[in-house]
Amino acid sequence: MHHHPCNRKSITVVSFFFLLYLSLHNPQTIEARNPSQFTINPSPDVVNISEIKRHLHRFGYLPRNNNDSDAVSFEQALSRYQKNLGLPITGKPDSDTLSHILLPRCGFPDDVEPKTTAFHTGQKYVYFPGRPRWTRDVPLKLTYAFSQENLTPHLTPTEIRRVFRRAFGKWASVIPVSFIETEDYVVADIKIGFFGGDHGDGEPFDGVLGVLAHTFSPENGRLHLDKAETWAVDFDKEKSTVAIDLESVAVHEIGHVLGLGHSSVKDAAMYPTLKPRSKKVDLYIDDVDGVQSLYGTNPNFTLSGLLASETSTNLADGTMIRSEGLIYSTLSTVLVLGLLHF
Repeated sequence: MHHHPCNRKSITVVSFFFLLYLSLHNPQTIEARNPSQFTINPSPDVVNISEIKRHLHRFGYLPRNNNDSDAVSFEQALSRYQKNLGLPITGKPDSDTLSHILLPRCGFPDDVEPKTTAFHTGQKYVYFPGRPRWTRDVPLKLTYAFSQENLTPHLTPTEIRRVFRRAFGKWASVIPVSFIETEDYVVADIKIGFFGGDHGDGEPFDGVLGVLAHTFSPENGRLHLDKAETWAVDFDKEKSTVAIDLESVAVHEIGHVLGLGHSSVKDAAMYPTLKPRSKKVDLYIDDVDGVQSLYGTNPNFTLSGLLASETSTNLADGTMIRSEGLIYSTLSTVLVLGLLHF
């Protein structure tokens, strides 16, 4: 979606949302600050109900034949959206919900088949419908390659390869799967490329921000990134306010390649949104538990290694970010891991 600043006089947010919610069929608008605009005085963006509904349609919350006047369905869809993104569940287009709707994100739908294993009731990860996974000879080895015709002008091929090597390494460290780079794009299991607009897979990209990337379920292996984005590996060098960290997106999309859906845990790599000039490159316990339920545990995986990774400091445009409540979350899962894998 593309949004444009306006100069309308601000009104009381609560009363405006209430009136808007009661009159969904009217072409009223909601004013909200665009979280992707990191300026001192960002301009407000206008989001109307039809745009919110398009977002809910796009990511699996409303059926295509939904009646525009069906306020009940709209409220239910918003409630599911809020639940899946770990937001307060109000069923209304409140400010938290609008902020997330405006954020850049992965193009994979959120509303997919939930996990059903009793041991995992405390976790928030989900799978693709049908729970597909890669089924090859053990030990499992997957090859990946980059399209030489579809790269980004913002990074060199060497930088791109280095980023993906690290990203694949994150997942390989927790499951018994190895990822091997190959030059043969045609026969590679995982095919990576930067594409613009309608690129022939039925999922066209939408330009700067909006959808950042999308991936198909196992064993398809296509991993596509939006060529329109300002992809970055170093925010000290790339000063654009809309720069997107490539490694963060790569880690997320590889999770989809392996069969994971989106998590509602905001610290998880599989959470669907990512702010410009921010980084989320480490796996969270929710990511690890989910992918190990599909492939088992890497024999060299240790809880202490995960703790060290999760508590590491990420630098995002000079800002230090540290996960909170991590030790409690991780230690509470160690017994679950033991029951599952021993």
